[in-house]
Amino acid sequence: MTPGSNIPLSAARVTVDVAAPVRLDVSGLLLTADGKVRSDDDFIFYNQPTGPGVTYRSGGGTAPDAIVVDTSAVPPGIEKIVVTASPDAVGQTFQGIEPTATIRNGDDNSVLATFTPPQLGTETALVIVEVYLRNGVWKARAVGQGYANGLAGIATDFGVSVEEPAAPAQPVAPPPNMQRPAAAPPNMQRSVAASAPPVDPRVTTPPPPAAPPAPPAAAPGAGKINLDKGRVSLQKNQTVSLVKGGRPLLSQVKMGLGWEPAFRGKDIDLDASVIAYGPQRNHIDSCYFGKLSIVGGAIKHSGDNLTGEGGGDDEVIVVDLGRLPQEVTGLVFTVNSFSGQKFTEVAKAYCRLLDAASGEELVRFDLTGAEAQTGVLMAKLIKQFSGEWEMTAMGDFVKARTVRNMVKPGAQSL
Repeated sequence: MTPGSNIPLSAARVTVDVAAPVRLDVSGLLLTADGKVRSDDDFIFYNQPTGPGVTYRSGGGTAPDAIVVDTSAVPPGIEKIVVTASPDAVGQTFQGIEPTATIRNGDDNSVLATFTPPQLGTETALVIVEVYLRNGVWKARAVGQGYANGLAGIATDFGVSVEEPAAPAQPVAPPPNMQRPAAAPPNMQRSVAASAPPVDPRVTTPPPPAAPPAPPAAAPGAGKINLDKGRVSLQKNQTVSLVKGGRPLLSQVKMGLGWEPAFRGKDIDLDASVIAYGPQRNHIDSCYFGKLSIVGGAIKHSGDNLTGEGGGDDEVIVVDLGRLPQEVTGLVFTVNSFSGQKFTEVAKAYCRLLDAASGEELVRFDLTGAEAQTGVLMAKLIKQFSGEWEMTAMGDFVKARTVRNMVKPGAQSL
């Protein structure tokens, strides 16, 4: 399987085991339609090995740990079981120890599918696969979503109670409901490091800085921020979750893109576009000046600006997040120069995300550097398996004069 792909399950009872060159902790979470557990009882792991329709099975150190799902016994209201994995050694990442999940028929142990998440690095925990109910049919999907805070980070993200430490800078032992039995040897125990204030612990995303007077800006190297504190200014490679008040933003948004000629230069004709991708980085469609509406009108383009002069956004792309087809899981916003002018001739290039209803600016990214190239990947929106969208600032320059030439590098960026 590849990330985002799915298969129908041919057996009512399946086993998902996760193997790696090192010992892994494997767990399962039962989730409702809102992507959360009903209570801590829906977190199935080494110290709470049984739940309704879901069982943890230890490999004893010689075989992979596994989660067994009996879909016929899963209670009503549970629509998804996510299977997670984390290295047993405290602080160890998945760098160089790629895990492989094997989905088996729970009755005869035959292999239904395997999945090895690609390009792992600093992740200390993964949601590796999920078993989910869709239109009355149980299926399995390859996920491969990484987290930085281990099993505690995953548990918190799905609504499991994890106690915060009194001194946030110091690692603490896991709360009682996340500890192995006292008799367990040291190499089978795991510390849970938490920090305050709580943030979403996913990899690759930054936290807000300490009390800035300006709009909050993400600081490199740690957790993820959302829209609760107002407008967010991003730097390159920083990410914001489009969540406000605990709820994903699923309304209509506008991505405004703007630029000016550099150093009082001549008019510069740049073209903004958005490229829609599916879960396997497959190209679905592109919205640009030559195709102003795609995916059933859920994405629309304002039209071409031929000079870049004047204040405000030069081109605007409207995205109705709530109306996007399910197969659209990634959007890459690009700017390219059909006439061949380089971005060293461009000044003040930026992109900004606005609430289409109120006009409120939500997120802004100012392109601070320039390269002698004809295209730039400005930002991407990625739909998470939990339903919310994340926006990441990119600012990656490529040799591309048309949106067609941007499709491949855009896919590689997801």
